[in-house]
Amino acid sequence: MQTTTPPAPKQVEFTGSGGIRLVADHWSPASTDRAADGAVGTPSPRIVLLMHGGGQTRFSWKNTGALLAAHGHEVISLDTRGHGESDWAPDGDYSATALQADGLGVLAQLPDVTGRQLPVTIVGASLGGLTGIGVAAMAPPNTVDRLILVDVVPRPEERGTSRIRDFMASGGGGFDDLEQAAAAISEYLPHRPTTGATEGLKRNLRRREDGRWYWHWDPAFLNPADGSVVLPSDMFEKQAVGLTIPIQLIRGRLSDVVSKESVDAFRELIPDLEVTELSSAGHTAAGDSNDAFTSAVIDFIDR
Repeated sequence: MQTTTPPAPKQVEFTGSGGIRLVADHWSPASTDRAADGAVGTPSPRIVLLMHGGGQTRFSWKNTGALLAAHGHEVISLDTRGHGESDWAPDGDYSATALQADGLGVLAQLPDVTGRQLPVTIVGASLGGLTGIGVAAMAPPNTVDRLILVDVVPRPEERGTSRIRDFMASGGGGFDDLEQAAAAISEYLPHRPTTGATEGLKRNLRRREDGRWYWHWDPAFLNPADGSVVLPSDMFEKQAVGLTIPIQLIRGRLSDVVSKESVDAFRELIPDLEVTELSSAGHTAAGDSNDAFTSAVIDFIDR
């Protein structure tokens, strides 16, 4: 792995479906890395599009984004509509169709934002992975050449997805302080060591006029405009089956969202699926075991 330290990411913007404003971070490799493009022994540069899960923000990828850029790749970490700094959907449309349409719009704008025409690898966690399946399936030929799914399959375990929704809904009334929010996260992720640090939570929470801290995503996300709270698994499976690009599934062994049985079922649909398990990670695999996760991503991209 290259050790060149890339500059801090630059905030950039994209236009999603219906003109919605989408905010992202862009890490670009150092000029010395660009000069090595195509040199013997160096990885082929590409654009890596990072798509977070429901209730998260682009900052969940900050360590991975920096390492991928140091390795010579252009990296875009996107805030999904209704999350982080991206606009909330004025019509409350957070359907899978809308999210995938946003992704296709971002894909078309990547060369203009990065200044380079390169193959794209999509790395999607949870809901971001399901979005990525559709984006890869509907992308113009030879645009997306690899897909990495982070602890998600087209038909995830209901008990796990229900626990995610319950956690997101439990913070709807806000928190008295950052310590209370940290306690809620620790209860949701009991396998993750606690550090006692809360300053980083300010990236995912906003303090409102009532003095309480609220998650920085649109509450309507849990109540889509079409009234649907069920993931369209049939659609995701159909899209995945049509893909001819290499697909990697990175699963947290402690996950309650992706079971061994659901992995086997996905393998029946995608026989060439490459599966990597992280022994100490749960559903939030990228954050639970970041070094191992990023190494697995780089290995898959550079092969």
